[in-house]
Amino acid sequence: MEKTITIDDKQVKFESKGSTPLRYKKQFNSDFFTDLMKMQELAKIQKKKTQPTYEEIKSLDMEVFYNICWVLAKTADPNIPEPLEWLDKFDVFPLVNILTELQELITASLQDSKKK
Repeated sequence: MEKTITIDDKQVKFESKGSTPLRYKKQFNSDFFTDLMKMQELAKIQKKKTQPTYEEIKSLDMEVFYNICWVLAKTADPNIPEPLEWLDKFDVFPLVNILTELQELITASLQDSKKK
């Protein structure tokens, strides 16, 4: 599954494939699915529709969210550079908005594709 979104006036393609979790593990030495579960905390905070508290923000490892964005972009385009170099190409990177746009793609990584 793939999706293209606009970030800082640039069209960026993202994709999730069977290789995505292994690419993530190889790059970040962390389990893709375990890190995806950390997004549940962000979702809980977003549902409150109030400003997050310092403690809530402190409990999140924001790096994981940047890593997930990068690996989905890297899966779509193997020529993108390492994460910091890639992020440096953007003047703004509205992470929460981007994650919202990528939610369907991320969810597809977790679902069973067999028809019942």
